[in-house]
Amino acid sequence: MDDELTTGGETPSADIADTADTTGAAGAATPEPPKRRRGRPPGSTARTTRVVTMTLTVSGSADGDWQAELKQGSTWVARGLPVTASAVSAAAAALHADLSGPVDELIEGARAAKAARVAELEAELERARKDLAALEQ
Repeated sequence: MDDELTTGGETPSADIADTADTTGAAGAATPEPPKRRRGRPPGSTARTTRVVTMTLTVSGSADGDWQAELKQGSTWVARGLPVTASAVSAAAAALHADLSGPVDELIEGARAAKAARVAELEAELERARKDLAALEQ
């Protein structure tokens, strides 16, 4: 009788422990997912890719003055470098056609404003020359 108590007492607890380990919340067996290892798997020939992030900012004014700034991460590589409008136009065209259209329109607008200012200054210079000629006579 002692054997029955000992055997009977251990068997049900062992059955309960086994059932708890193999059944999940849904009652089905859920195997434990394998742990992820860091790095490349052994024997892999894949190379790691180094990603470099740089930000190039090109800004211009309505007068047609352009400047560029380059930043790598949080470090400034170059700031306030003067750039020509033709270089900005060529760079925009090289990057994408959708970029070159608006940039070229902006450059044309600045060019037209500069041409108008040149014409205004030439007219003023001509008036000043006439006034000077009148004073010399």
